[in-house]
Amino acid sequence: MSHTSRAALAMLLGTVSLPALAADLPGVRAPAAPLLAEQSSPWMIRVRGLVVAPQSSASVTVNGVATPGSLKASTAVVPELDISYFFTKNIAAELILGVTPHNVKGAGALAALGKIGSTWLLPPTLMLQYHFTDFGAFKPYVGAGVNYTFMFSNKEAGPMSSFKVKNAAGVALQVGFDYMLDKHWGLNFDVKKLWLRPDATATLAAGSVPVTAKVKLDPWLIGAGVTYRF
Repeated sequence: MSHTSRAALAMLLGTVSLPALAADLPGVRAPAAPLLAEQSSPWMIRVRGLVVAPQSSASVTVNGVATPGSLKASTAVVPELDISYFFTKNIAAELILGVTPHNVKGAGALAALGKIGSTWLLPPTLMLQYHFTDFGAFKPYVGAGVNYTFMFSNKEAGPMSSFKVKNAAGVALQVGFDYMLDKHWGLNFDVKKLWLRPDATATLAAGSVPVTAKVKLDPWLIGAGVTYRF
């Protein structure tokens, strides 16, 4: 091997061994590998206390004849769970779950009937949301979606028998915000409006007179609670 070749080999070996020698020297560290940026999970859940306030009225017929009376559904306060999935940092889908109990009373010309029945609502609602991300910890959003409400545990009261409120579909709009306390935990405030128009039927116990109603529930859903981002 020529003198020039031996010199080149010595320089190459010295270059390869420098990082190992530097790691062995006190107070000298080899360069660290770059860390990958930590990615947020696409999943989020919220638990809220929810006020469900129907803006109710109804077109009522008794034995096939329209009456000037109406119906009114009571307000309920219930827990609510929702699950969100983020397709991007701005676009998410949210599934809202909860059950609400409501009493139904006569109103207007039918107020003298008092309570005529009660029902429970299971209204799963799927929302498509846009989340604004330019305000730091304050993260407002808007949404629109669809709802299908299951009515169950229908019970008659007062002068009625065979009381039933039928399942119904509707649309929903939403506005709210999360205020994130850290990477995972935050506070949430949320308002939704549902347009919901179920049919109801019953029978006047005296004389077995059929009663039908086209009910406008159209509830406001106002909630506040805790957010957790996985």
